[in-house]
Amino acid sequence: MTTRTNAARNAAEMKELLAYLDARPWPDDFKDARVHYDALGTPLAPDIKAEPLSIDGVGAQVLTPPDCDADRALLYLHGGGFVFGSLKSHAGMVGEVARAARCRVLQLDYRRAPEHPYPAAVEDAVAAYQWLLRRGFAPGRIAIVGDSAGGGLVLAMLVAAQAQGLPLAGAAVSISPLVDMEPTGESYRTREHIDPLVQRKVVDQVIRLYLNGKNLRHPTAAPIHADLTGFPPLLIQVGEREILFSDSEALAKKAQASGVDVTLEEWPDMVHVWHLHHPRLSSGREAIARIGQFVIEKTGARP
Repeated sequence: MTTRTNAARNAAEMKELLAYLDARPWPDDFKDARVHYDALGTPLAPDIKAEPLSIDGVGAQVLTPPDCDADRALLYLHGGGFVFGSLKSHAGMVGEVARAARCRVLQLDYRRAPEHPYPAAVEDAVAAYQWLLRRGFAPGRIAIVGDSAGGGLVLAMLVAAQAQGLPLAGAAVSISPLVDMEPTGESYRTREHIDPLVQRKVVDQVIRLYLNGKNLRHPTAAPIHADLTGFPPLLIQVGEREILFSDSEALAKKAQASGVDVTLEEWPDMVHVWHLHHPRLSSGREAIARIGQFVIEKTGARP
């Protein structure tokens, strides 16, 4: 397929998605927004096996694709500003990540704010990682992946794990991450008018609910202020339309300065975590495939 044909296809798909989102405005009340966000999710594909479990009282599920390396695993941390998002909102997408990465995925339903503010999500993420280690997965055969707030939580979890003396995972992927809790990025001014999904007032709301007065620059709250030295290879994916675009740029620069093997991918015309809309967007499916390829390369999968 030619580049021109690809561009026309992507434009048509994005027009359809924007109309779909425009007909479903974001609620002001965070409890209503939770229901709304879950409704935007896609169901798990029927050939992906789901096994529910609890880790220290926190819900989770293991997703197993048909073609699976038994000795590799992936921990997935969902987005939603630490306030929204769940197993339901992300199951369909995460199942496709499992398929692309060809390994089991531990999908964590970490505790959310405001009922459970920071650092509850970080503690739950570390506990989930330790759960994988206890089950015999070698650190280098584990990948940590997350989107939006979960993309920032990927880094926060690694910071906390490193501080506890745990061996770090073999790969990390941050999709459209939130890593600056102040937030100071230029894209908050220059891209809000083209971002159909994320508004500055919602970012400010979730940061307030999540941190609950805590330090805005603590490394496990805002990983942009963390020392990333010794971190595993990192893939960052961000859409051109995102108000959070600057967070990805700043994270890539910070990782590079810390000696991390980092790849920053800007996806033209894409919205915040476009992967969630993979049934509608070819670019969503392509981005998920790219994540799978990266995870397979970095965690030493079989040929």
